Amino acid sequence: MNNDHKKIVLRMIPYGIYVLTADDGKGGVAAATVNWVTQSAFAPPLVVVAVKADSAACKIVKAAKTFALNMLGKDQKALAFTFFRPADVNGGTISGQAYRKGSTGAPILSEAPAAVECRVTSIIEQGDHHVVVGEVIDVHLHKAPTGRPDAAILEMKDLGDNVFYGG
Repeated sequence: MNNDHKKIVLRMIPYGIYVLTADDGKGGVAAATVNWVTQSAFAPPLVVVAVKADSAACKIVKAAKTFALNMLGKDQKALAFTFFRPADVNGGTISGQAYRKGSTGAPILSEAPAAVECRVTSIIEQGDHHVVVGEVIDVHLHKAPTGRPDAAILEMKDLGDNVFYGG
């Protein structure tokens, strides 16, 4: 793993908008917009994501035991909205978006500026979202940001004045 890229990619985790992807290897593929994400440890590098408990994405992440978080750039509002709906896998695309399989088998969106691939280390099953802890085992930096890495990420507030989550 490229440690310089790892540092840049993990610094991109504010309260932003991401697309979580997973592939259970049995035909189940998940792609869902998520926003409850944080880095929780440096050694080993761990990220935490909350996934709606009754979603297909949660079921597939549990089966796959791996997932990817695809970072979205400030100019990718439409992509965030694409994955608010259930994913449709068709002809090498997920909901019309090109992807490739990462080292874990999780889909890496071609248009995402960066992604982390994680191995699930634990899942806390409480409430309407389950908290998934993943160890970062690979990173992908497709487009290095200029300036602060966390300033390059699409945030909930960028989606408009009428878009909120939770509460």
